[in-house]
Amino acid sequence: MTGKVAGIDYGTVRIGIAVSDADRVLASPYETYIRKTPQRDAEYFRQLVSEERITQFVVGLPLHLSGDISPKAAETLQFGRWIKNITGIRVDYYDERYTSVEAERLLRNAGLTNKKRKDRRDKLAAQILLTAYLEGGCKGTETFEGIDNGHIPTRY
Repeated sequence: MTGKVAGIDYGTVRIGIAVSDADRVLASPYETYIRKTPQRDAEYFRQLVSEERITQFVVGLPLHLSGDISPKAAETLQFGRWIKNITGIRVDYYDERYTSVEAERLLRNAGLTNKKRKDRRDKLAAQILLTAYLEGGCKGTETFEGIDNGHIPTRY
């Protein structure tokens, strides 16, 4: 399978984005998007798909350490459905339990200030997630039947 994949580290305020190359070998941090309104967010993601020629999204799913769905994971699943609906692009989900922690560790070890770490953390977490997804053979899942009841409130 070829075509660029956008890795998404979903957050209620910031969304980290990483993008792969068309051959799905390399993941690069792209941007940390600050959420606005659903309409402006939809415009942003449609433009991202168009400009970067995105053929698939992979959204990091924050599971509990036990592997169970957390309330944040249910909200993330809703976001994934939303982004699929507004872009028409396939969305896979991938376990992201330690990506933000790993991103913070790498940025702290690089000696960056708090502000610089905050500016980079989400897009680096998205890159770590996307790299793991690519190295794992792009094996995520499109559905989480039986665990996604859609009752977690969210803006989407």
